Amino acid sequence: MPETFAVAGAGLIGRAWAIVFARAGHRVRLWDGVPAALDAALPLLRANLDDLQAQGLIASAAEVAARVETVPTLAEALDGATWMQECIAEQVGPKTALFEQADRLAGPTAILASSSSAIAASRYTEGLAGRLRCLVAHPVNPPYLVPLVELCPSPWTDAAVVARARSVMEAVGMVPVSVNREVEGFVLNRLQGALLAEAFKLVADGTISADDLDKTVKDGLGLRWSFMGPFETIDLNAPGGVADYCARYGPFYERLQAEQAPVLPWDAALVGRIEAERRKRLAADGLGERQVWRDRRLMALLRHKSAATDEFGG
Repeated sequence: MPETFAVAGAGLIGRAWAIVFARAGHRVRLWDGVPAALDAALPLLRANLDDLQAQGLIASAAEVAARVETVPTLAEALDGATWMQECIAEQVGPKTALFEQADRLAGPTAILASSSSAIAASRYTEGLAGRLRCLVAHPVNPPYLVPLVELCPSPWTDAAVVARARSVMEAVGMVPVSVNREVEGFVLNRLQGALLAEAFKLVADGTISADDLDKTVKDGLGLRWSFMGPFETIDLNAPGGVADYCARYGPFYERLQAEQAPVLPWDAALVGRIEAERRKRLAADGLGERQVWRDRRLMALLRHKSAATDEFGG
């Protein structure tokens, strides 16, 4: 049966979550404390849905859009909702205030989830009467195209809530992973951070240009990573599997880690160099158009992956 999902925050991530829930057949109430953001939300959301329909990823943009409504208050959004997805600023203060309000307004069994990218749930839920039902459900941008979601409970989140959250995410077409303890940045951003740290170092010391670094990932590592993770990658890169790979290359990677250990600040000069190189490739006023291009490329990849399978039939 369709349920009601509340989305707090009508920006890019909030609209994307609204698509996720509505695409799965549920009612969505979208709220934002900034009226202008709320006014702009439905036309922007409909444009995304039209693209999905054009790519054959949904049958009817109109039907999905009809399940989403904007409401002027958080109380209206949470009335009868079984799930709240918070998508506001990445700041502890605003999140604390919103979760305090949501905990008072939401039904007793509703799950309160945050889209936080790096801030652990314990930092803004500790004082809540209903803190046992709060957790992070961190998506990848945009979640209606990239299905991974990291479920990260606080130390006091009820295990039954985590299990139910995983079931809900699976039911709406997401791919949940469990982060078993609070760690800043969760898992995805820690992995991304490790790659970015080395990327900045390699550009800083002149080893490679920013453009060629991007090519190394998108036309090299990224091709495999679009359908397998790093452990499966190395398992298939040595005749005897992962243990064989580690025996062959372990000492090299150990030396590499020692070399990579020093932290390189992302100072203004380095950021300026990379910014200048990127702006030669893409003017600042073209970023929005390129983001639309990115999303359409993701749609095409998603369509391809949906026709494939992770099952090995050999």
